[in-house]
Amino acid sequence: MNVIQITWQAEDVPADGPALESLIRTICERFGISGATVGVGIVNDVQIAELNRRFLGDEGSTDCLSFDLSDADDSDAPRAFELVINGQRAAREAARRGHSALAELALYVTHGLLHQLGFDDGAPEQARRMHETEDEILQHAGFGVVYNRRVSS
Repeated sequence: MNVIQITWQAEDVPADGPALESLIRTICERFGISGATVGVGIVNDVQIAELNRRFLGDEGSTDCLSFDLSDADDSDAPRAFELVINGQRAAREAARRGHSALAELALYVTHGLLHQLGFDDGAPEQARRMHETEDEILQHAGFGVVYNRRVSS
């Protein structure tokens, strides 16, 4: 059984913990992850910019940060992941792209967790594979196509 904890620290962001928890369970099941702990914090632009600077040395805001807190010395130890999601950016992007803020949050959660499961988006082919996998997962979880959704001008 995976333990999932979601906390909202950003105001003006739709809070649907059960939907995001179900999504995380779907991802863990798809990749055979059991006994994991997954923490998700929904924060604002200022908070994520500070964490981005502190932990990655990057300036400015971002959509999500993800960390593997598992015991690197024990491959049999349960997995532990921490995701920090920018709720304000999700709301802005959702409005711009014409879908719900919850769907955009779900994209960021999926993206962050996939990074911790070995996916990378640094090269074009890797990015294409990662984003296709994100949309497959999001469709299966009931959010529809989010990343590759066509945006009308």
